[in-house]
Amino acid sequence: MKEIGIYIHIPFCKRKCFYCDFCSFECNKSMHKEYIKALINEIRAFKIDSKKDAELYYDTNLIVKTLYFGGGTPSYIDEDYIEKIMNELKSKYKFSQDIEATIEVNPGTASYQKIKRYKEIGFNRISIGLQSTNDRLLNLIGRIHSYDEFEETYRIAREVGFKNINVDLMIGLPTQTLEDVKESLNKIIQKNPEHISVYSLILEENTKLKEMIESKKLELPDENLERKMYWLVKNTLEKHRYKQYEISNFSKVGYESKHNTDCWKQKEYLAFGLAAHSYIDDVRYSNTCDLSKYIQDNINMHNNKEVEEIQDKQIKMNEFVILGLRMTNGFSIKDFEKKFGEKFEEKYKNQIDKLVKMELIQFKNNNISLSKKGIDFANIVWSEFV
Repeated sequence: MKEIGIYIHIPFCKRKCFYCDFCSFECNKSMHKEYIKALINEIRAFKIDSKKDAELYYDTNLIVKTLYFGGGTPSYIDEDYIEKIMNELKSKYKFSQDIEATIEVNPGTASYQKIKRYKEIGFNRISIGLQSTNDRLLNLIGRIHSYDEFEETYRIAREVGFKNINVDLMIGLPTQTLEDVKESLNKIIQKNPEHISVYSLILEENTKLKEMIESKKLELPDENLERKMYWLVKNTLEKHRYKQYEISNFSKVGYESKHNTDCWKQKEYLAFGLAAHSYIDDVRYSNTCDLSKYIQDNINMHNNKEVEEIQDKQIKMNEFVILGLRMTNGFSIKDFEKKFGEKFEEKYKNQIDKLVKMELIQFKNNNISLSKKGIDFANIVWSEFV
């Protein structure tokens, strides 16, 4: 049996956050029904026969190890739609007995009824998009909820039986201070979630926040302050026994995100929905970003997956290194050499010499990982292996 992950993309939001450049839309709820119909048709028809094209794929020997509903805002649509998608997946694929099944929710759209239903239909992990405990900052970046609403969402998740909860936070927000970050950390640590993700704001093109920064309506913290925020997060969470296992992710022992970790380890996954990307047999497939086209094609049972990349050995080796260096433990040189039949230190001698001289990477017990300095300059490290 081949183990895979499955990702489901729900591209709808009540309101698009000012920093977001994901493929998501504010649209009339009447569009939800058509989208879910198209999505279910895609799941029903999907199979891949060849690396050379995007012929449809289906393999009865697949077993689903992880499942992730993301967006957009999955909790914005009716919970009946979520159940229909889950039922379709269960009818086609065998789920592992210890499957990790995650759904993202926004406190502004997650009712008691919805969260309880998610637990009943098979989700065992919930990811709550908080970003900050400061209502002023939440309003500034276009979030639709307050901290009080987050607290209620968290309380409900515990009450209905979720024992694996992730909370998302952000640093580097406009006007955000070290004290703001400290306050958010202290409040969330008191909640005792199993997992905390902390992302640095990236100012993306064609977002409302970028326009506000460029027009001088808002100002971002400088790079030094943003780095102080990062190290405050890291040191504080580790002090409270959250292990950093990836550059932006912290968890209690045994609660690392299996879905994301498998992606970083180049495990295979199927993805359904608008703009979704699959990775099967060294090939990356992508769905259209055009909502109308996606709906029309899949309602008519026309496959719209395109081959985005056929990975040769060099591409796959480079990606292995980049993804491995996202993990705080790095990766095993022996694992690299076993997988690719190449001597790592010979293959990447120039890059290694340069990065060691810059003190950005370190070797220990046949492992290579980012150094403390390398964490602050991770993009420089990763760029050496592109």
